[in-house]
Amino acid sequence: MNDTLVWLAIAGLTAVTVLTRGFFLISDKPWPLPAWAREALKFAPLAALVAVIAPEVLMTQGELITTWRDPRWPAVLVASLYYFWRRGILGTMVVGMAVLLTLRLGLGW
Repeated sequence: MNDTLVWLAIAGLTAVTVLTRGFFLISDKPWPLPAWAREALKFAPLAALVAVIAPEVLMTQGELITTWRDPRWPAVLVASLYYFWRRGILGTMVVGMAVLLTLRLGLGW
């Protein structure tokens, strides 16, 4: 691939990125969203977080874990229970890490 094609590809990708990301900012008038779309957007961060965390907890080497002796899922379970009980982020992380390290270092899981 010569330099002209590389620069052309960079310019094209830049144009597409600016157009797609700035599409909502170009207009002077606010874009009205339907109520269902506003309601659905409330769940987008949670869905993204689950999509990132769930594979890390439930999968190893691209496959579902098949043993119950994996310290990740009990740590997530206990941390989730703690969160629903106390609603504290720091405590959730501390409890989850305490369970994970206890199972991994203490029991050798």
